[in-house]
Amino acid sequence: MSKIGFIGLGIMGKHMLRNLRKAGHELVAFDIVPASVDAVVGDGVERGASCKDVAGRTDIVITMLPDGPEVEHAVLGPEGILEGAHAGLILVDMSSISPIVSQQIASACETKGVSFLDAPVSGGEPKAIDGTLAIMVGGDKATFDQVAPLLQLMGSSVVLTGKVGAGNVTKLANQIIVACNIAAMSEALVLADRCGVDPEVVFNAIKGGLAGSTVLNAKAPMVIARNFKPGFRIRLHQKDLRNALLTAESKKVALPLTSLVQQMLIALVNRGSGDLDHSAIVTFIEDMASKSQVKG
Repeated sequence: MSKIGFIGLGIMGKHMLRNLRKAGHELVAFDIVPASVDAVVGDGVERGASCKDVAGRTDIVITMLPDGPEVEHAVLGPEGILEGAHAGLILVDMSSISPIVSQQIASACETKGVSFLDAPVSGGEPKAIDGTLAIMVGGDKATFDQVAPLLQLMGSSVVLTGKVGAGNVTKLANQIIVACNIAAMSEALVLADRCGVDPEVVFNAIKGGLAGSTVLNAKAPMVIARNFKPGFRIRLHQKDLRNALLTAESKKVALPLTSLVQQMLIALVNRGSGDLDHSAIVTFIEDMASKSQVKG
C-alpha cells in the first residue's frame, strides 16, 4: 500500500483520514491546528511537520481545506507541497474551490512532475463518518484509475466528471441545488407553522411525494428539532455559492436563484450565524416573518 499524506483535519477531513486508516493505509497527517493532528496521530498515522514534509514522505497527498487561498498556500506557498514533492507524486485536492483555481494549481503541479486531481465531496459530516460521500473528480483518467480505490474508501459514489476543474464545476452545481432546496424547504415549513399546521406533520406528508429529496430528509428534522449543530457550515456554503457566481460570471451565465440564496447566507454570516449548519437558513425566513426562534 502507498503511504498517504493528508492535509486538513477539520469537520470532514478527520473522518476521511480515519476511514483510510481503517482500511490499513499508513498516513502522514498535517494541519495548521496542532490539536487536530494530536487527535489523529498514532496507530499508523504519523505527524507531519509541514505540507512540504508530508509531500516528501508520501506517494499520494490528499488536501481537504476550506477554500482556494488555503489550497494555494498549502500547495504553492513556503513549506508547501510542491517544495517537498518528488516526480510521480499524486495530489488529490478534495476541497471545494473555484475550478479556475484548480486549473491554475494543476498547471503548477505539472511543471514539477506532480499529477493533480480535483475531487470535491458532498454529504457533510455524517457521510464523511460512514464513508458514503459523493466524490466528483476532475483530471486525467489514468491518474483517476490509480486513486479510485482510495476514494472508494471515503465515498459510495466516485465519478470522473471530466478534465481538471470539472470536479469543482460539478460540486458547484451540487451546492446550488442543495442551497435552493434548503431555502425552499425553509419557506414551506415556516408557512406551515404560521398557518397553524405542525411542520413535522407537513414533512411526513410530503416526503414521499415529488417534493421529497435527500436534502428534505436530512435537513427538515434538524429544523424541526431546532438542531443547527454544523454538518456543513453556513459560511462554507456561502463560499461555495460565491465561487459558483464568479464562475457563472466568467461564462456569462445568469444564476438568479443562486444570487438570492447567496444574499440570505451573507446576511446570516453578518449576524453571527456563519458557523451554524446551513439548515439554519430557516432562521432568515423566520426573521422575515417576524418570529425568529433562534438567534445565531
